[in-house]
Amino acid sequence: MLSPTRTALFRSIALAMIGASSTGVFAQEELLIIGSREDARRVAGSGSVIGQEQVRIEAATDINQLLKTVPGIYIREEDGAGLRPNIGIRGATSERSSKITLLEDGVMVAPAPYADPSAYYFPTAARQSAVEVLKGAPLLRYGPQTTGGVLNLVSTPIPQRSSGAVQISVDERGSSDLHGWFGSEKDGLAWLVETVQRDGEGFKDIDRVGEEAGFEIEDYVAKLAWESQGDGPQQRLYVKAQYSAETSNETYLGLTDADFKANENRRYSMTSIDEMDNQHDGLQASYSIDLHENLSATVLAYRNNFHRDWFKLDGGSAFIDAANNGDAIAKGVLEGKIDRNGLRYKHNNRYYESAGVELNFALQLQDHQLNFGARSHEDEVDRYQEVDSYDQFEGALQYRSTLLPGSSDNRVGSAEAVSFWLVDEWQVNQRLSITGALRYEDVDTKEQRYNTPNRSVLGALATNSAEEFLPGASFTFELSDQWQLLGGVHRGFSPLGAGAKEIDAPETSTNWETGLRYAKNNWFLEGIAFYSDFSNKSENCSLASPCSNGETSGTYKTGAATISGVELQASTSFATRSFNIPLDVAYTWTDAQISGDNAATGVRSGDLLKDVPEHLLSVRTGLEHRSGWNNYIVAKFIDEQCVSVSCNRTTGPRSTTDALFVVDLISRYSFTEKLETFLKLENVLDQQEIVSRDPDGARPNKPRTASLGLNYRF
Repeated sequence: MLSPTRTALFRSIALAMIGASSTGVFAQEELLIIGSREDARRVAGSGSVIGQEQVRIEAATDINQLLKTVPGIYIREEDGAGLRPNIGIRGATSERSSKITLLEDGVMVAPAPYADPSAYYFPTAARQSAVEVLKGAPLLRYGPQTTGGVLNLVSTPIPQRSSGAVQISVDERGSSDLHGWFGSEKDGLAWLVETVQRDGEGFKDIDRVGEEAGFEIEDYVAKLAWESQGDGPQQRLYVKAQYSAETSNETYLGLTDADFKANENRRYSMTSIDEMDNQHDGLQASYSIDLHENLSATVLAYRNNFHRDWFKLDGGSAFIDAANNGDAIAKGVLEGKIDRNGLRYKHNNRYYESAGVELNFALQLQDHQLNFGARSHEDEVDRYQEVDSYDQFEGALQYRSTLLPGSSDNRVGSAEAVSFWLVDEWQVNQRLSITGALRYEDVDTKEQRYNTPNRSVLGALATNSAEEFLPGASFTFELSDQWQLLGGVHRGFSPLGAGAKEIDAPETSTNWETGLRYAKNNWFLEGIAFYSDFSNKSENCSLASPCSNGETSGTYKTGAATISGVELQASTSFATRSFNIPLDVAYTWTDAQISGDNAATGVRSGDLLKDVPEHLLSVRTGLEHRSGWNNYIVAKFIDEQCVSVSCNRTTGPRSTTDALFVVDLISRYSFTEKLETFLKLENVLDQQEIVSRDPDGARPNKPRTASLGLNYRF
């Protein structure tokens, strides 16, 4: 008989996109890389599941705030609304979430996971029903990023019977959110339609313009699923289509430290025309069949298209840096008090395509569960980025001309990748389970630049090839009915992306973990130590997250590095005659540093890495009453982070972000089983700090915000 761990880890692999349901939904079609919260506590690696109940309770619209309750995850906020998260996991640092494998329902959703993995697109958090995080050797089943972890967003499942839900909320500034879905099933055929409509008023005031910098998001999803009925092999078909569009008045320009101290929520008037426009559409289809009672096969095909044009001030960091250093002219230009000609506003205009086909088999033997498969994938990013020239006169902007792009802003990058994997979970005896994994990645990238705007003259061509075998092994051993020992080691890999030269080698690492778990009654305790050893640690450079050397494209190699730490979790609940008091605590300590002197870059052994806080802590508790009036508190602490590598050797006040402690309060009351209202107070203490200095200046978290909502299920 399969162990609970084996069942949790491989049930979605065996059934792929459509599998057995135990949650009241039709054929749980999402590819669950872990399963439930209980499954995460038995997996032969380290895993966490933010379940549907936590998502509902916290009325989540910002993925950053949800993930801060998970150990081992590093968050660097940017806009205060979670529109473009910067997420790191263990040894994978957080620059635009480019060092983690990002999935939605088991399908890669980064715009170009190999050619340009920076996640300028991120699925709408408001329509997700759960979030899974998998770390350690079992993540080798997925990829391409295999160093830190896999983040899988689980979208709203198709219901088993005709049902739906509508949730609406408004906040004190006039922002509104609507999430609605409806689905049904009959005779093996099921469907679901869903939408999210967000109208955010924002919280920053633009000088002289007086408008708050807000956003609008519309997101639509349609799902269709079929299961064979009666005799014959079990077959399943699943199709999901998604479209979303966003317009947000977001900028790359932050504030000087002095202006941040005076008013964290200020924006300079020279950013008044900055705007992000993007559209995303995705299609995935899978067919699975049980070839034998012990063998199933799945074919999965997917395609994602993403277009973005982030029109914004280019080179604003020069004004910020100069003003921070006391330059009165730069400060006057920022404030609109000094005229300046020739301000550059770039159309960061890019088209992304990503597509692939995956074949997956799951074979169950007496003591082994084998999973093996292959994926062929292609992606591309096409940049054509014009620059508009404006003059600032008496605090107002006047358009002058449009400059056609040079070769650095006129290029096409592409990648072709073939992946194979083999995973064997062996139940040695009733106490010991061993998982062996092997992944193979063969990646070819190319970037073609063009010397003329019409692309009639070719410019520089860069190509790169990488071929990596990535082995790993992990185990769990039942010391007793309450105690479990776990451990594992695996090879980490992070592709370089298009633009890398043939001589460049990808980032690789050896990653270890070991830990103990305790579970008895309603108590769960877990402590895991991890250690990642890099021979060639690298940073992915972008405008949103410049590398430590100031570059905004390509990669920056800092050389040998180690990232080690400890993750602790505790969960329980206390019951009285009228109340239930749940409690969840998560803590992470991390030491991330250069482990060898590098003459080429100037970094030294002991220099701290960027974007990795030393301490992280979250506490979730509540007071649930049998009357249906439930109250919850979520407290989160994130330590300061280095803005660039070697910040511990940097003299100056702007080498790190600030530490931040935030408390949220959620109060919910159920009128009936179907109708519920909630009051949410974010950042109760109204603590705003410098949570990021990238890109281009100091940036705050969201201020205290009250919102009122209503949820109706039918």
